[in-house]
Amino acid sequence: MSSINQEALSRWREKAGSNHAARLAMNAVTASGIGKSATDFEALKKNVHEFSISLKSGEITSQNQSGRCWMFAALNAMRYGLIKKYNLETYEFSQAYPLFWDKLEKSNYFLENILATLEEETGSRVVSFLLAAPLGDGGQFDMFAGLVEKYGVVPKSAMPETVCSSSTAEMDKYLTLKLREYACKLRGDFRRGESPESLRAQKDGMLETIYRMLTICLGFPPEKVDFIVRDKDNNLIRDEGLTPTEFYQKYVGWNLSDYVSLINAPTQDKPYGQAYTVRFLGSVYEARPVRYLNLPVEELKAAAIRQLQDGEPVWFGCDVGQWHVRELGIMDTASIAVDKLFGTGFPMSKEERLDYGESLMTHAMVLQGVHLDKEGRPQRWRVENSWGKDRGKDGYYLMSDEWFSEYTYQVVVHKKYLSEEQLAQYEGEMKVLEPWDPMGSLAL
Repeated sequence: MSSINQEALSRWREKAGSNHAARLAMNAVTASGIGKSATDFEALKKNVHEFSISLKSGEITSQNQSGRCWMFAALNAMRYGLIKKYNLETYEFSQAYPLFWDKLEKSNYFLENILATLEEETGSRVVSFLLAAPLGDGGQFDMFAGLVEKYGVVPKSAMPETVCSSSTAEMDKYLTLKLREYACKLRGDFRRGESPESLRAQKDGMLETIYRMLTICLGFPPEKVDFIVRDKDNNLIRDEGLTPTEFYQKYVGWNLSDYVSLINAPTQDKPYGQAYTVRFLGSVYEARPVRYLNLPVEELKAAAIRQLQDGEPVWFGCDVGQWHVRELGIMDTASIAVDKLFGTGFPMSKEERLDYGESLMTHAMVLQGVHLDKEGRPQRWRVENSWGKDRGKDGYYLMSDEWFSEYTYQVVVHKKYLSEEQLAQYEGEMKVLEPWDPMGSLAL
């Protein structure tokens, strides 16, 4: 049968109509939706929010209607040491501050990539990829590191949220419109015979316009900041007149080149023990490239556990929308029984899901704890999200270890938690992946 005919439709309708379980499922789903109807009550009872290792951080943050999870996750991980050292109840760095610089730097990065691809046809896959999202909200840890190394961080009070930082779609729309206009002009002028030097000279004026648009949406980024807080004992701590980089060095102090990205991509084209980067993936043009080491997922877990045991949170990236009870903040492959609901299994492996576009990294969060069994094996993970305190348990999520294996793609740890062999592999020659490779996806 090459086309659907009436005979087939009648046969399918009769079989579906006589399936009592399917009719009960239809009643449930049409009234409540798939997720709620498929939630497994018995499986949920096993997800206890208690952990053998549990770090206490500040108040849960909210990225609101923006794709800044990768920034929020990194800043939330960074604030942990400051809160602990200065005996604070909570603390937040400005998330609008790196957003400003990321948009400006991505604009420059985009225009540089347009200049580098002038010989390509406009309809080529490469140019089409570049034009698809010139400066989207998403990112990865190495991109954040480049921003911080160049611009530092600031207290939230020094650059608070605006309507445009909390809900970025409108701002992104007009910045994207402008950048596509600039790409059109640069490519058109090139075809009309303008020299590469002449085209590059136009870029400064283009970036000046982008900068002005950003200040209108987000305000001016501060050049000097003050650190003024009261600790839990009501003691005032005051330090004034710091540049953002001075503030970062003094109150965070991470050497970001010591933090490495480990990925788990069990596909045939990406052997384990190999370092990778992705073409056209970046923000700060002159920063070091994104670099990953691909390892079996159990080695990602082991490195994350070692860092948690030493009292430091772990930035990680995952496909958050998979098998996720959103209201409860439960990420567990057993908690949503859609196979029983629909009467069909969903057996694709992690490798197959990556190869066939079913899964990739979509969101970044922070590991703040893990529950280990008596043999030291992980059973569940405590996750700090940036979707506000009304989801999960006061904003904290629970991730089963099985879910970690299937849907976590990246963890960022200090290089001291790698073996000598792993570190040598990470520092080795990188294989360059195409821009559309799933490992080039951006966390939102």
